[in-house]
Amino acid sequence: MHKKIAALLAGLFALAAHAAEPQPVTLCALPFVSSAPLFIAQDKGYFAAEGLKAEIKLFHAAQPVAVGVASGDCDFGVTGFTAGFFNLAGKGALKVIGAQSREQPGYHFVGYMVSNKAYEAGFRDIKQLPGHTVGITQVGSTFEYNVGMLADKFGWKLASVRMKPLQSVPNMIAALKSGEVDAAFLPAHIVAGLEKAKAAHLIGWVDDYTPWQLGGLFTSTKNVEQKPDVVRAFVRAYQKAATEYYDAFDQRGAKGERVFGDKAKALLPILEKYTQSKPEAIYLGAPYIDPLGRLDVKDVYKQVAWYQKHGMVDKDVDPKKFLDLGFIKGQE
Repeated sequence: MHKKIAALLAGLFALAAHAAEPQPVTLCALPFVSSAPLFIAQDKGYFAAEGLKAEIKLFHAAQPVAVGVASGDCDFGVTGFTAGFFNLAGKGALKVIGAQSREQPGYHFVGYMVSNKAYEAGFRDIKQLPGHTVGITQVGSTFEYNVGMLADKFGWKLASVRMKPLQSVPNMIAALKSGEVDAAFLPAHIVAGLEKAKAAHLIGWVDDYTPWQLGGLFTSTKNVEQKPDVVRAFVRAYQKAATEYYDAFDQRGAKGERVFGDKAKALLPILEKYTQSKPEAIYLGAPYIDPLGRLDVKDVYKQVAWYQKHGMVDKDVDPKKFLDLGFIKGQE
């Protein structure tokens, strides 16, 4: 009898130990400040506190992040929406559960950069973009959509701007510096470095012209269906970090100006570590991130419709089928 009780207790202890083991999760993103909640949650132990053993993998273009989640190489992704993303999601591989950052008026993130050669030739205003070459990562990327929004705003034909796919942000930077392309739209921490080196010129910011829901927080359909508790744990940690970021970097003073205090200063080492940027560059382009990770759902529908109009997203892709808004309240 005593042996049976001992065996039962040993089994219970083994089950308890197994249950207490952290759940491994791989988080994939770009090394931009817009991915800040991931970095904060990782380094401050918020994922660990939720029972998650997180590993962060960084990429240099948005599409590989989406492919990584769809293939199962990544459990969660945070990056910009692209045509390729929407096509994958439309096939049932991905579920958007919340928001990354968005281009909100008054919160600079992506700047319009012009090569020295083009600037000296008179390219000084984004309204002069038709007839010029823009470096982008891939066809259907967020960078192409930025050009598309400008074309719609000012009544240009999309074909009036030559877009050159260069596969990665580092390649875009190199092409801009060499004059291989006339312009590139780049995150502010990169803008700051290029300006300081006098390697290119800033002529405007996306948020001043075309505000939009830049990116999303997503996982695989398999995770939503088979591991909803893991998804909820991830969301709780993400929201805690997003709120901390918002309190530190998205506050405004009495006159509406952005203010950065001790909370922002305390988070700088984490953001510097992952973005490889200086504090002044982070302050320049800390984007707007909703404190609870809430998505601008209407804008996602608008994006899908635009890509479909231009033949980059399949006509049968329906956002209603890949948006899973039950993990984060208040999304509309």
